[in-house]
Amino acid sequence: MFSHIVIGSNDLERSRRFYDAVLGTLGVGAPFPNVAPTGHQRLFYRHHGGTLGITEPIDGAEATCANGATIGFKCDSIEQVQAFHDTAVAHGGKSIEAPPGLREGSLGPMYLAYVRDPDGHKLCAMYRPT
Repeated sequence: MFSHIVIGSNDLERSRRFYDAVLGTLGVGAPFPNVAPTGHQRLFYRHHGGTLGITEPIDGAEATCANGATIGFKCDSIEQVQAFHDTAVAHGGKSIEAPPGLREGSLGPMYLAYVRDPDGHKLCAMYRPT
């Protein structure tokens, strides 16, 4: 459904270190660096047809996270969810909500882990057991 998601960062190098490590647990390679026509630095991570962009805010204001927004990442196993979570925490992220684990609900069972990146963006690693 989505082609890309772009989020802002107040420290692009800190974000690069964080996302290189965390997205590496999903098999995502190094980002493609880019300079916007405005001169702002950006990073684009590409994987399985989708793109996650990290950018210095083009309007020059401080980057903020969206209240109520979550960026979800599909994982292939419970172990990959745990690795995503643990790597995020080891690289400046913060574990939030319940600890990683199985959630039962109306959408079926899901193994989830929630973290905030160093800029406060909410990330979810999810695996749907069969």
